[in-house]
Amino acid sequence: MKISVKGLEISACHGVLDFEKVTPQPFIFDIVMDVDCDDGAREDEISKTVDYSAVCALAERVTRQRVRNLIENLARDCAFAILENFERVNSVAVTVGKPQAPMDCKFGCVYATFEAKRRNAVLSLGSSEGDRRATLDSAIEKISSLGGVKVKKVSSFIETAPYGGVAKNNFINCALIAECFLSARELLALLQGIEKELGRKRLRRWDDRTIDIDIIFFGDEVIAEEGLAVPHPHYAERDFVIRPLKEICPEFVCPLTHRVVKDL
Repeated sequence: MKISVKGLEISACHGVLDFEKVTPQPFIFDIVMDVDCDDGAREDEISKTVDYSAVCALAERVTRQRVRNLIENLARDCAFAILENFERVNSVAVTVGKPQAPMDCKFGCVYATFEAKRRNAVLSLGSSEGDRRATLDSAIEKISSLGGVKVKKVSSFIETAPYGGVAKNNFINCALIAECFLSARELLALLQGIEKELGRKRLRRWDDRTIDIDIIFFGDEVIAEEGLAVPHPHYAERDFVIRPLKEICPEFVCPLTHRVVKDL
């Protein structure tokens, strides 16, 4: 079911120019949410839907908690806050309007819209250098601390032989499920940042590495872009990926092959 809030006005200080950072002006919000509330509609029970007055109060808190340059950033923060605080919201589109934007032209309002969706990202992690378990623990902690990401389930750690004929050391591998509000491309960039922070060096393919983090699944999305393929194109060939996946998401159906993980 769609639940919308239209024309919510909040006075705050946001803008690139110096005077905008200290002089309040109105911002107009349209919030459209896809909500899991069929039982609330059927039973006429507010606890089984989203309290839109609470959504408005949250948008006001986010808007006033700090000064921003861009309404794009404000729309993004509000969208993420709604998904983080209201579990029944599956997706949300937040539009922020700035009717008093300082422009030398006649206009009605300037708008920015940010859309976010709740997905489960399935990641595979491996380490073959240094204190492998400690590195994996650190990687999981860093993933958990990412904005718009919440780790929900982590598999057992397993030790596996190196894959690809280059690495010399055994790996410790695991997998995790993380609820994610980011795009797959944004998540990939953040994961690569974590790899770099933990000492990953990309010298030779299949070589030993301190940490490797791959996106295996991203909800039910199939993505084929430069530098990003989801589902991971080789996951089904790799026992060190499949074994942890069977532990944490055995009933998941691959959106590309339509095979069930437990049957791989």
